[in-house]
Amino acid sequence: MTRPLIGVTTSRRGGWRSYLMHSLALARVGARAVRLVPGEPLPKAPLQGLVIGGGDDIGAEIYGGKVLPDVRIDPERDKMELGLLKAALPAKLPILGICRGSQMINVALGGTLHTDIHEVYVQAPKMRTVLPRKRVTIERDSRLDRILRCNPCLVNALHHQSVDRLGEGLRIAARDESGIVQAIENDRMPFLLGVQWHPELLVWKRPHQRLFAALALAAREAEAPLPTAALAL
Repeated sequence: MTRPLIGVTTSRRGGWRSYLMHSLALARVGARAVRLVPGEPLPKAPLQGLVIGGGDDIGAEIYGGKVLPDVRIDPERDKMELGLLKAALPAKLPILGICRGSQMINVALGGTLHTDIHEVYVQAPKMRTVLPRKRVTIERDSRLDRILRCNPCLVNALHHQSVDRLGEGLRIAARDESGIVQAIENDRMPFLLGVQWHPELLVWKRPHQRLFAALALAAREAEAPLPTAALAL
């Protein structure tokens, strides 16, 4: 069995913690991880999959959103991830977006975000926890439902942005009890899925670890790897 090479995007500051958890999750399902950081050279080896990871907010100017004060953004990371997705999406590279990464997939495909969910979903509880305490309902005919095999599912919550208008080709795969979008996907692609929670932190929950197994399987079956040498990010 081959061990596909999967790029994992992180922030430069503090991103090693996120990368460590993703690397462990991917190793458990027989894949190799390589960290992708803005401002550093991309790996020479072609990538067979991508994880667009969590982290700082996406710059509101990218999707025409409301710029909020005192919100940490990372313009260099925004640029890197948009560049990777610009190359990876037409190549049908398997992609898993996590939290910010799910939002970035939506933005890369022309969608928009709610810059602050609590300005829109005013009744939604202000939940911020690494523990699986938020209940989400999965669309029954979705790829996500076939992977997780739990419905409803309990997830963690570390975000204050969410998908607003869907990007081209995407569909909603899950919502929480307040109606906030919790997952998006394109089931016409080999593997394109974004979840608003952090499955890499739920290492003891098999449904969430199956997300990484599904990505690794799709990466092994990918039509062609993505050569990074030609990418100018």
